[in-house]
Amino acid sequence: MPSIDLTGKVAVVTGSGRGLGLAYAHALAAAGASVVVNDIDENVAEQAVKSITAAGGTAVAEVVPVGTTEAAERLVNRAVEEFGRLDILVTNAGILRDKVLWKMTDDDFDAVITTHLKGTFTCARAAAVRMREQGEGGTLILVGSPAGQRGNFGQTNYAAAKAGIAAFARTWSMELGRANITVNAIVPVAATAMTETIPAFAPYIEALKNGEPFPAFLRKGEGFGTPEDCAALVPFLASEAARGITGQAIGIGGDKVALWSHPQEIKTAYADGGWTPEALADAWPTSVGAELQSVGIPAPKFPEA
Repeated sequence: MPSIDLTGKVAVVTGSGRGLGLAYAHALAAAGASVVVNDIDENVAEQAVKSITAAGGTAVAEVVPVGTTEAAERLVNRAVEEFGRLDILVTNAGILRDKVLWKMTDDDFDAVITTHLKGTFTCARAAAVRMREQGEGGTLILVGSPAGQRGNFGQTNYAAAKAGIAAFARTWSMELGRANITVNAIVPVAATAMTETIPAFAPYIEALKNGEPFPAFLRKGEGFGTPEDCAALVPFLASEAARGITGQAIGIGGDKVALWSHPQEIKTAYADGGWTPEALADAWPTSVGAELQSVGIPAPKFPEA
């Protein structure tokens, strides 16, 4: 089994004061990378840095809300000023403003899009500029979500942003390939402050806090575990072992890792001279419409009591 060694590499992880972001930062530091931790709360960011350095890693904090070009440049500049370079960017920062469509305000929509989608864009652009200047390649790891792959009730803003992030990965993998910069989206599933609000998961997360491990049907069947269970994917994708992996959406959670498919045509039909509404109505049920695609994140399958 090859060793994953990121010694000498420098990473920025946005939204890494707690939860999944902190797990990613710890995993990168444990593999030898120097890490710029980012959060909007100074105390949280400093505690994260202390936890990394106490474990033998190297980290500094940059406190700034992602979204703007200025924030992105601050993060990249901090990496260069502290450690001399930038090799890895993980765009994890995010917020939630969940509401159904008819109740979602402009502010609800804009806040989530700014942090997730624009924040990913501005940070990736600043990182790409630096990595191309260095001329030694690099790694962009964009954090997606099952909601972006499948849609999710009450998450118009979040699902749209995460779907856009997956599209970023496909597009940027082509644009940055010649510079030897890999770009992938990861799709983590873990016990976080967000999933704790889902009634079906809440009892298991509460049990986890009391020292009880997740049962196998969650870890394997649902691919649901702790933030630390998702963290290994990040240093792997940043390593030489993953140099040939780019433009992918990769899910991880619990004991499960998975490759998500890209959107593609699955069934076609043709009409000589083009389609009329009537011809579509006639052909649809037995051709392209014979088996429509499902939407939404499948409900967890819990064992019967």
